[in-house]
Amino acid sequence: MFLDRSLAVVVPCHNEQVLIRKVIETMPETVDRIFVVDDQSTDNTATVVQECVDRARERVVLIRHEENQGVGGAIATGYKAALAERFDVTVVMAGDAQMDPAELPAIVGPVARGECDYTKGNRLFSGEAWEMIPRVRYLGNAMLSLLTKIASGYWHVADSQSGYTAISLRALETIDWDKMYKRYGQPNDLLVRLNIHGFRVQDVPIRPIYGIGEQSGIRPLRMIPRLSLLLHRLFWYRMLQKYVIRDFHPLLFFYTIGLMLFTPGLLFGIYLFLKRVVDGPVVATSALFAMFLFITGLQLLLFAMWMDMENNRHLR
Repeated sequence: MFLDRSLAVVVPCHNEQVLIRKVIETMPETVDRIFVVDDQSTDNTATVVQECVDRARERVVLIRHEENQGVGGAIATGYKAALAERFDVTVVMAGDAQMDPAELPAIVGPVARGECDYTKGNRLFSGEAWEMIPRVRYLGNAMLSLLTKIASGYWHVADSQSGYTAISLRALETIDWDKMYKRYGQPNDLLVRLNIHGFRVQDVPIRPIYGIGEQSGIRPLRMIPRLSLLLHRLFWYRMLQKYVIRDFHPLLFFYTIGLMLFTPGLLFGIYLFLKRVVDGPVVATSALFAMFLFITGLQLLLFAMWMDMENNRHLR
């Protein structure tokens, strides 16, 4: 129990035989249940976890996937197990020991006190992140976080890819976990769905932990294009669900018309620039037309973002 609220922790893991025992054994006593979801590991992860189950009995529960579903699928399975037992707050902690158990009260506190419905660890809050997180991952995370702000409507969330989170029972009941994205885009997908339902989200500063023997399966250069396409789809899904189906808002027109002007203006401007470099002077009216499309579209997009920020300010 934490602040008189029942507390569960979901631990998704895949081939984490080296560190999964440490994750379980360092879990604070305030945690009532630990759901370890083995996403079809090919090493001895399940064996190590089963040893912990035998010692801890009911506190640790091992759930095994017959097929690999990805980290998002493992989290969804753990969420459904926690929902079945009606835990007030459910936390997600990775199986690679990159999430400090000492920071669990900071993650759980706002949800347990009813200040918000979902908390998300922010590893980028302090200057330590630039020194501790591998450069490629840091820059990739920063780019995806910016795109996630636009797609999700949570403009204050700075570390979209952080998996150290806590969610309330009310939010856990509302989201359809069978429709959740099952791979590394799960945090982004979940933020969009939380926004559609009007749940409050809070950033919580945490310390990044690297260099402890963890092995990441994430390849930023491969994941960024894939997640960018996912975020594009999620953005329009949120526009439709939140600003058309549930309630009408004119910012949808600003976004749509802005993109219709900005995109051709940018492409036409690039074409004219290359033509100027290769062939020489271009027609002045063509340059003015490209500039008109670009600037007008950009203004409309920025105004739509501002309206979206204001409309979601109460969800902080």
